[in-house]
Amino acid sequence: MDDTICCASKRIDALNIDYGGFVMEINENALKVLERRYLAKNLSGEVIETPEDMVKRVAKHVAQADRFYDEKANIAKTEKEFYNVIDKLEFLPNSPTLMNAGRDLGQLSACFVLPVEDSMEGIFDAIKNAALIHKSGGGTGFSFSRLRHKGSTVKSTGGVASGPISFMKVFNSATEAVKQGGTRRGANMGILRIDHPDIMNFISCKEDTAEITNFNISVGMTEEFMNSVEKEEDYELVDPHTKEVKGKLNAKEVFDYIVDMAWNNGEPGIIFLDRLNNDNPTPGLGEIESTNPCGEQPLLPYESCNLGSINLVKMLKEENGKYQVDYDKLGSVVDTAVHFLDNVIDVNKYPLKQIEDMTKSTRKIGLGVMGFADMLFYLGLKYDSDEGVDFGHKLMKFIDERAMEKSIELAQKRGVFPAFKDSIYKDKGIKVRNATRTTIAPTGTISIIAGVSSGVEPLFAISYVRNVMDNDKLLEVHGYFEELTRQRGIYSKELMENIAKEGSIAHIDGIPEDIKNIFVTSHDILPEWHIKMQASFQEHVDNAVSKTVNFKKEATREDVMETYMLAYKLGCKGVTIYRDGSRENQVLSTTSKEEKVVTSDERINKKIKPRTRPEMTTGITEKVRIGCGNLYITVNHDENDVCEVFTNLGRAGGCPSQSEATSRLISIALRAGIDIKYIIEQLKGIRCHSTLRQKANNKDIKVLSCPDAIGKALERAVNTKVEIEDTAVTDIIREVEEEVQIPHGNGCSSCDAEDCDEIVEDVSICPECGNKVEHEGGCMICRSCGYSKCG
Repeated sequence: MDDTICCASKRIDALNIDYGGFVMEINENALKVLERRYLAKNLSGEVIETPEDMVKRVAKHVAQADRFYDEKANIAKTEKEFYNVIDKLEFLPNSPTLMNAGRDLGQLSACFVLPVEDSMEGIFDAIKNAALIHKSGGGTGFSFSRLRHKGSTVKSTGGVASGPISFMKVFNSATEAVKQGGTRRGANMGILRIDHPDIMNFISCKEDTAEITNFNISVGMTEEFMNSVEKEEDYELVDPHTKEVKGKLNAKEVFDYIVDMAWNNGEPGIIFLDRLNNDNPTPGLGEIESTNPCGEQPLLPYESCNLGSINLVKMLKEENGKYQVDYDKLGSVVDTAVHFLDNVIDVNKYPLKQIEDMTKSTRKIGLGVMGFADMLFYLGLKYDSDEGVDFGHKLMKFIDERAMEKSIELAQKRGVFPAFKDSIYKDKGIKVRNATRTTIAPTGTISIIAGVSSGVEPLFAISYVRNVMDNDKLLEVHGYFEELTRQRGIYSKELMENIAKEGSIAHIDGIPEDIKNIFVTSHDILPEWHIKMQASFQEHVDNAVSKTVNFKKEATREDVMETYMLAYKLGCKGVTIYRDGSRENQVLSTTSKEEKVVTSDERINKKIKPRTRPEMTTGITEKVRIGCGNLYITVNHDENDVCEVFTNLGRAGGCPSQSEATSRLISIALRAGIDIKYIIEQLKGIRCHSTLRQKANNKDIKVLSCPDAIGKALERAVNTKVEIEDTAVTDIIREVEEEVQIPHGNGCSSCDAEDCDEIVEDVSICPECGNKVEHEGGCMICRSCGYSKCG
């Protein structure tokens, strides 16, 4: 038995808690995830509640909202209903609700969208507010489309705008500084409209996977743009501040560039903005600009949404040896889940007053599903088939309609959502409690707790090997697949190990064709079927469907392009893709990867490549008098040493292009590892006749030329090692740290590991437990320990 489980049992006994015979039917891995991330701990970090205690805590807290509407409400009855569906794993709310309900933090929502205004005050307010949300366990979405483009004039200061991407890097740095209360790492969604003048830079801003690591990014597509793509026409770029046309680009070329970047490393994703707003239930309150980090929840600025998912495996019944959907039970669970999620809105502790006001005005909830792929196995339906797609459509139609019926019933008892007068329902004559009701989220760790597949994603692997204590390997096999193979007399450990090695049963001998036909995995399924399934659910989902289309490594750019176009044509609201092995340091592979050995000859002949410029640097700027006037020299450091030089000539004129070219070459040389003393040696002493002529009559001139001035500035920087921090960023981070009380020395902000003191970027394995990691909804998730990371 795993040591973690032994320890858990000892703690339970020591506390003398009646565990009720492990009423919550969870496996050992689920218990490990709960203990690590969900169950309450004392100041020493010891777990002090059981999974059953957690369920009681959540059910009791959320049930209290009934009294807000009826003083005589039977709270005990509601609490029991909530307890039963969660304890039986029939329904699970999003992680913040399980973690925080009935505890001091009390923040229960998973997803938020914040506005980013086109001013320094607005930008840094958004950074501060995001930090508060991350600290409370939520994820944030932003549209950077309001920010003026790089190089545009800032009239209030006479300066030049640095553009959306530069500020995204500041948001990213602030997120890196904030740890989500020791439970989850900060996650962001960054969106830019396709007609923003900086769109090309945005598309490629994550080409280097070490950049902007705390963001998923998506391009906000418009119908006009997509029409131009199909016609291969130009489209206009518009200044968001002045609304003036700033240029044109060929739509097909831009679309191909998006495809190329996504093929390379999975980003950017695409979001169809016009479709989000066509389904905006409260257009009177404003336009939808962004979504939560995984893309399934379009929200207005300052809105939040709490999510929950129904475990579809628990909605099956067996009759005459065959499984079928128990629609009566499913309907009952939908009713309880809608009631639960509506209550969460009232008992929630919101991180900002603006968020509380906006959330309570629309009362959006997001009820979804998990275990869909498992349900198809039990029903004998193939995921990549018309029958599978039609079934998904029928199933979600039932859930969506039942959720609407329950929301109407709640409206009769509690009233419509306050922003009803600004909604599409006012003219339809439908009195509804919640502006939206259904969402398909990726489910991440809650599907690990439930022991089922994630969201509506196909299963990644039938069998895989998981690392456990002392480097032991534990073979994990899908429960129903194991049951069937035992019944058919073909089960063996050797077969399961072979499946784990191959990652699929499609080409393994000895497995009957009818089983092969049903138990398909992600890479067995052609991309078009991923999109068809997503579209079938989207038709009956108020919000959106989080879905990642997984491609094999051999997939072409044309395959990605066709998938994006199919998603557009079939009515999806967005799509994310991931090509296996496309990122440096493979994120998840079903086959072993051999380490490449570089010989000494290869190392000698290898061309030197400058290290990537970091997102933030620190440095000094000094003014030097030269023959042409004033030369301003900026010398910046990164964590290694001096990494770059910038120069700027004053108004007197001179030759700015020459000094800029010199600065660029110096910067490249520094980041390529050239010893700075050799650079200084080459620069110092270079003479310029203009400077020498002026120097004779001007005692303020103490240099021989621009290069000489740069060389001396570098020398002073090395000798004095002056480090002046960027106060615009560090001040806001310090302010955020004080306000949200960010813990220090208790884990890495990157990976939540208790012992880690540095960022772990090797994502081929989970940084916490060493097991493989899956992609879903633009994020990665470890099914062994619950570790997750977006961006």
